[in-house]
Formats: sequence, structure tokens, C-alpha cells
Amino acid sequence: MRRFRRHDEGALTLEESESDPGVNEPRQWVRLEPTSMRFGYLAPPGPDAWRRFCRFLLEQAPCHLTINDLDIDHLEVVYGFDMEFSGNHDQLIADTLFSDHPLSSFAMGEESVHTIDCQPCFGIALNGTCDLQAYLETKSRTSPFEVRTGEYEAQVLSVYLTVRRYWGVEQPPINLFAAFDEMLETADELAIQRIVPLVVNPLALAIASRP
Repeated sequence: MRRFRRHDEGALTLEESESDPGVNEPRQWVRLEPTSMRFGYLAPPGPDAWRRFCRFLLEQAPCHLTINDLDIDHLEVVYGFDMEFSGNHDQLIADTLFSDHPLSSFAMGEESVHTIDCQPCFGIALNGTCDLQAYLETKSRTSPFEVRTGEYEAQVLSVYLTVRRYWGVEQPPINLFAAFDEMLETADELAIQRIVPLVVNPLALAIASRP
């Protein structure tokens, strides 16, 4: 990673060089903000590669950034699934995920000419204390202007799975590696059993079937 940038809001970004537009090549990045550290791996060659990258940063951060237990409010693991689609993302989501839902009478009723905003987001607690949470978000990138004109650019429709862990003052000291491994296991299970078969695959099939 050799591309370093300083942003106006005080954030610092270190990343690999951007690929050519439309080329989905592996790329790592780290972003330091005044109150958080974020990092990611775009299109990793395999699960071992991004897990090594994440563990390395979690190991180095306490030493080089003087992070301790008092500095950590929560830890997140985010899985992103991107699908390129030239069309109305919101209509696609509504048709695919809500055709048999009670709300379909509003989103796709006689009064509805177009669906212009359908970005469902759900959050669930994974334990009784609500400090381990999971969120599912579907992100559309279609504008009303595109819907009005019927001229669509090929843009990415995204599905995000976020697993978040909070720490309280009465809990034992934070073990980042143990927490990270636990969250990965939870995220893998949710992705395999719920997100991919129930959300990602249906959307991908719907995109493939559109002209």
C-alpha cells in the first residue's frame, strides 16, 4: 500500500493504487479517522488473505496507535456483496424481495408508477444483552432523474451484512483476536445461511434475467 491521502475532515487513508475502471482487482485499504480505524479488502483472492490482513492490523494497532481498552467502544465486521445493474435498483429490490410482502400493495399497487426508494435495513440482537448485533442493508444507487428519463448508468447495487460487538464497563478486558474470530464465525454463518441464499442470490438472478 503506497497511496497515502489526507482528507479535509482529518482522516488519513493508506491504500493500494486504484485499478482501471470496471476491473475488480484485489485492493487493500486503511483509513484512520479522529474516532475510529477502518480497513478493508476489496475482491480478496480468498478468505485467508483478508483474514491475515485484518489480524495483522489488529495486532499492530494497539502498539502503533496506542489503542487500549478504554478507547474501544465497538468492533465491526462488514461483508459487502456488489452487483452491477443498469436499471432501476429500487424497482428490482421491490420486485425481487417484496412481491409477496403485505407492503407490496403500496410499493407495487395501482397508484405506483415507479418504485424510487426501496433500501431495506434490518437490525437484530444476537444475545440477550444486545451487545452483539447484526444488520442487513440493501443499498440502491438509482436516482429519480434516471427513473424519470429512463436512461440508466451501470451502477453497483450493494448488500451489506454488518456484525457489531459493543463492550461495557463491567465486561472483562477486550481480547481483539478472540472477538474478531467470534464475529467472523457469526458473520460467516449468517452470510451462508441467510444473506446469500435469501437476498444476494435472488437479486443476482433477477439482474441476470433482465434484458
